Amino acid sequence: MRKIAASALLVLTLAGGSTAALADDDFPIVGTYLQNQTCKGDGSDRTDLRVKITRKAIESNMTSCAILHVKRDGKSIAAHLECKIPGGQLILGDITLTLRDDSSLDFEDQDHTSSAVLYKCAE
Repeated sequence: MRKIAASALLVLTLAGGSTAALADDDFPIVGTYLQNQTCKGDGSDRTDLRVKITRKAIESNMTSCAILHVKRDGKSIAAHLECKIPGGQLILGDITLTLRDDSSLDFEDQDHTSSAVLYKCAE
């Protein structure tokens, strides 16, 4: 079960807190990303690797996560998520996203069992 939870969090990537009150500078990760692969932008990007991050949720082809709480410390964003995984089960978990200079994100789950790089796609 832990592997499923970690995978769900990895695919979704993010965490939260009262996201509605955050300024754009405090939540600069809104956008569409590809997991562990740079975006080509020519229509050939793999949809199964796509991750969409908004102020309230993280969505992928595997799951959807609500961002419950976010805390930012410099380039690091810690988030608490509630994710609905296949079968309808809800899981709670924490992730950390670290902003890179190239607009990509380093992802790490709370148990340090899953990590990834999320590459930002042009909007």
